[in-house]
Amino acid sequence: MRRARRAATVAFLAHGLIAAAWVARIPQIKGHLGLSDGVLGLALLGAPAGVVAATRAAGPAIARWSSRTVTLAAGAAGAAAVVAIGLSWNLPSLVAALLALGASLGMMDVGMNAQGVAVERRYGRPLMSGLHGAYSVGTLAVALAGAGAAHAHVPVAAHLAVLAAAVLAVLAIGCRGLLDASADVHEEPDADAAPAAGRAGRWALAMLGVIGLCSFVGEGAMADWSAVYLKEDLGTGPGLAGLGYAGCAVAMAAGRLAGDAVVARFGPVPVLRAGSLVAATGLGAGLLLAHPAAAVTGFTLFGLGVAVVAPVTFSAAGNLPGVPAATGIARVTSLGYLGLLGGPPVIGLLAEGAGLPWALAVPAVLAAMIVVLGGAAGRAGR
Repeated sequence: MRRARRAATVAFLAHGLIAAAWVARIPQIKGHLGLSDGVLGLALLGAPAGVVAATRAAGPAIARWSSRTVTLAAGAAGAAAVVAIGLSWNLPSLVAALLALGASLGMMDVGMNAQGVAVERRYGRPLMSGLHGAYSVGTLAVALAGAGAAHAHVPVAAHLAVLAAAVLAVLAIGCRGLLDASADVHEEPDADAAPAAGRAGRWALAMLGVIGLCSFVGEGAMADWSAVYLKEDLGTGPGLAGLGYAGCAVAMAAGRLAGDAVVARFGPVPVLRAGSLVAATGLGAGLLLAHPAAAVTGFTLFGLGVAVVAPVTFSAAGNLPGVPAATGIARVTSLGYLGLLGGPPVIGLLAEGAGLPWALAVPAVLAAMIVVLGGAAGRAGR
C-alpha cells in the first residue's frame, strides 16, 4: 500500500504539472495571437467542453480498463495537449488544443481520484488532502518555472515542449505502483437499505458538485486571469505577474499537505467552512486595495482557504453510500471542472463589460456560498 500511495501521489503531481503548464505564459500567448479579454475567454471554453465529454465517459472507461490505465493514458494525452498549446498559431488551433487538454485533465482526474479513494479506504484515515497537495506542488513548480521562462523570454513552444517531456518521464517512472482493477470494485449496499441510500447519495452528490463548482471557478480564475490582472490592470512586469498564481499555488500546497491532520482533528465540515470564509474575505480585500502586493496576498489567501475543498469533496463523493466511487467522482469532477475551466471564460466576458477587478470578485462570492453548503461533505460513509 505504501507503493500504491507513492504512485498515486506522483499521479496527482503530474496532473498539476499538466493543468498549470501554460498559465504563466497566457499573457504572451494572448499577445502573440492578438486576442482581447473577451476572445481569450471564448477560447478558454474549449477546455470545459473537453472536460464535460471526458467525465461523462470516465466511469464506463474505468469499468472497462481500470482507473490505473485511464490515469496513465490520460496523462500522456495531456502532455501532448500542452505541446499543442505551445504550437498554436491562431484562435481555432488554440481552441482545439484546449479541448484536448480539458478532455485529458477530466479523464485523468477521475482515474487518479478513484485510485486515491481506494488507497485512503485501505489506510483507514484521511489521505486525500495530501494527495491533492502533490497536485498543488505540481502547479506551484510549473507556475514558478513559467514565470522564470517568461522573464527570460524563453519561447513559449520550447518551454511547453520541455515540460511535456518531463511529465511523460514522471508518469513512466513514478506511477508503476498504481493499484490494479481490483481497486475499482464497488461494494453494493444492503438490499433493504439500497433505495434510501441511493436517494440520499444522489442528493449529497449534487450538493458536493455545487461546492466543487464554487471552489473551482476561483481556482480557474487564479490560474488564467491573475497574471493578466497584475500585468494589465496593475502594471507589473511579466515575471511579477506570474507570482500571483504562484502565491495561490504555494498556499494551496501548504494547506493541502497539512490538511489531512486538520480534517482528522476537526472534521471535514468545519474545516471546509472556515477555509472558504478565509478565501472569500482574503480575495475580496486584495481586489479592493488594488495594489500589486495586496493582490498577490489576496490570491495567496484564496489558495489557502480553498485548499481542502477539492480533497474533502472528492473523498466524500467516493464514499457516498449507494454510489460507486468512480461514478460519484466523475459527476463531481464534471461540475467542478465546469467551474475550473468554464469559469475563466465567464470571467473574461464579464471583464469585457465591467472590468477585470469586478469580474474577479465573482470567485469571492462563490467561496462564501461554500460556507452555507458545506454540510454536504459530512454525509459520506467510510
